[in-house]
Amino acid sequence: MAPDIRSIFLAGPFLQLLDPATGEMPATARAPFDILIKHFEAQGLSVHNAHRREAWGAELMRPEECTRLDQEEILKADAMVAIPGSPASPGTHIELGWASAFDKPIVLLLERGRDYTFLVQGLHTVAAVESVVCTDIAAALPAVDAALRRAVARAVVRPASRP
Repeated sequence: MAPDIRSIFLAGPFLQLLDPATGEMPATARAPFDILIKHFEAQGLSVHNAHRREAWGAELMRPEECTRLDQEEILKADAMVAIPGSPASPGTHIELGWASAFDKPIVLLLERGRDYTFLVQGLHTVAAVESVVCTDIAAALPAVDAALRRAVARAVVRPASRP
């Protein structure tokens, strides 16, 4: 991994993935996040993730708590990896806005054949964003690592001030 990266904020759809009967994320919805968390932690990175922090839905926090924590964790993280969701995840899109405003390198994990909002499609014009288009997160891990290195390199060479 890039030497400048010690921590990642992993973002993605949450509430819309909860099973209405159990209030928790089913194993299939949880799998991509589990794979990414284990992958990054195996590299010695600290991973901030609301899904895990809130026990995959079993221990949901109040909006006043989770909003503040997510923003603080994004600010502290060295980079963000995000699954924006299709249909769009409103919470993830807010987190992407924070990450871009904080000048964090961002990797977008996009599912092949899905539509994404224009602001997600154009985010690379205002932030150090790399995208990985895939259908299988586990198979895409080398591409995710390469995209993260590229996003970090782009963030380092960006001017400190914005227009």
